[in-house]
Amino acid sequence: MQDESVVVVGAGLAGLVTARRLAAADIDVTVYERRDEVGGRVRTERRGGYRLDRGFQVLFTAYPMVKAELDLDALDLRTFKPGATIARPGKRSVLSDPLRDPGALLSSVKNDEVSTTDKLRTLALRQHVTGQREDETFTGRDQSIRDYLKEWGFSRQYVENFVAPFYGGITLDRSLSTSKHVFEYTFRALSEGSIAVPAEGMQAIPEQLAGNAREAGAEIRLGEPVESIVDDGDGVTVTTGSETVAADAVVVATDPKRATELTEVEAIPTEARSCVTQHYRLPAGDAPDTGKRLLLNAGDESPNTIVNMTAVAPEYAPGDVDLLNATFLGEQVLDASAEELERRTRETLEGWYPDQSFDELERIETHRIPFAQFDQPPGVHETLPDTRAAGGRVYLAGDYTQWSSIQGAMRSGRNAAEALVIDLF
Repeated sequence: MQDESVVVVGAGLAGLVTARRLAAADIDVTVYERRDEVGGRVRTERRGGYRLDRGFQVLFTAYPMVKAELDLDALDLRTFKPGATIARPGKRSVLSDPLRDPGALLSSVKNDEVSTTDKLRTLALRQHVTGQREDETFTGRDQSIRDYLKEWGFSRQYVENFVAPFYGGITLDRSLSTSKHVFEYTFRALSEGSIAVPAEGMQAIPEQLAGNAREAGAEIRLGEPVESIVDDGDGVTVTTGSETVAADAVVVATDPKRATELTEVEAIPTEARSCVTQHYRLPAGDAPDTGKRLLLNAGDESPNTIVNMTAVAPEYAPGDVDLLNATFLGEQVLDASAEELERRTRETLEGWYPDQSFDELERIETHRIPFAQFDQPPGVHETLPDTRAAGGRVYLAGDYTQWSSIQGAMRSGRNAAEALVIDLF
């Protein structure tokens, strides 16, 4: 099929999966990416021996598309311990999965932040979600995560102390107004696999996908923005910053805002969930011992979570320092000064660890991410566009055709490639 050509706009996860699958089908594929690096929203700033992921992002190893598209051994994953540490001033307690983390059984049983009844309901919920087929998760009646947990009978204490900060980190929505479908899918993934980061940072994921696409025969042009797309019925004309090219079809795999501008598909969601992440260093050994778990803020919302990244992945920092990450949620923190956010983190850590000093906590970088995910209220997934929504020879690939996640992005890339091959070739 080398006489057939396709342009892919965007070298994020969706675009790279699309490109590899099309190239593997012996189609001439060119990817245009406006940035000088691949990855889209999954990027890592590497400097001075540090790996600073943009936003606190992790890889769910149980996602089906992760298993299908990635060589996990080659990513050299560093894995978090299951569960998390619930923290408030003067108190910390571990809540883990006794089935996957037997070593934390005693501490989890003794955890008085969560009642025995809630722990038993959690095991029943796990059995429920793992018994579902994958294609069942985003179907049927929808409701908010908060209403879903209330219907299951979970206590307010459990929801506020554990679920709100933990799933606030996953959905960037501590209010738990997000669709329960997202909760069920991710809860299942957490029950069946791990969360991890590559030793070289999260950007190693799109870099591996890009290498696979190139090996299959795709060409990836970086620093080349696409300005317009014209579909004339028999093919498409794509105008970039430096040239105009003709192709048989185009796959738009950009961020939602740019995809809307290029395709005029109104169903693409553009309401955003925002966050700010700050990275800090401490002298080696001075950082809190987190046992490779997330620290959940049960006392207030700012920051929502703190993570000792070097406890999980020592490669994230030079050997003489520890690297911490704090995540703040919501649009309101986008305008907060870096100094104010650093102050909140230091005061929070001092409250959680009153016997330790954090005077030497030093801010390295602040990443403000206005569009970290698209908003996913109940019912939104029924309104999302499919890959053919633009019509003609223009196709969509992006998590906004599935659900906001690494799984959704990569699945959309597969769907776009399969639809294009069926329709045109």
